Amino acid sequence: MPSFDIVSEVNLHTLTNAVDQANRVIQNRFDFNGVHAGFTRNEREVEMFAENDFQLKQCRSILHATLGKCDIDIRCIDEQEVRQSGKKIAQNLTMRHGIDKDLCKEIVKRIKQGALKIQAEIRGDSVRVSGKKRDNLQQVIGELKEASFSQPLQFINMRD
Repeated sequence: MPSFDIVSEVNLHTLTNAVDQANRVIQNRFDFNGVHAGFTRNEREVEMFAENDFQLKQCRSILHATLGKCDIDIRCIDEQEVRQSGKKIAQNLTMRHGIDKDLCKEIVKRIKQGALKIQAEIRGDSVRVSGKKRDNLQQVIGELKEASFSQPLQFINMRD
């Protein structure tokens, strides 16, 4: 029976490349000349730091642009509070991994509302969708891509 999984993940290698690119952009910008600002990454967390609030906002826009160029959806970012320590202002950004229970329930509900004979079940932080026809599964994927959710979704493990 054909099936696929719906997940929400960030490729860590692509995230590393995006953070490195954003650091290079900051190093080459004239308005950041002589300023201690940049990004550090630890697993699924990115820390932005700068000397003042305006520069931190500029860092955020640079990071969002480089994440977009690397095909990472910015809806997966959870921004924490800005904290200040001495002359440095910093903010942590956490990349969401997995789908929330509420969003899983909403996805299953949306799939079951359709007239297709499709089964959807929640498996931890992902949703498994199965049905008799591959065409029906592809139609479900199309409908879910058109819908707007609070997190980006990926469709993986398509099996016949």
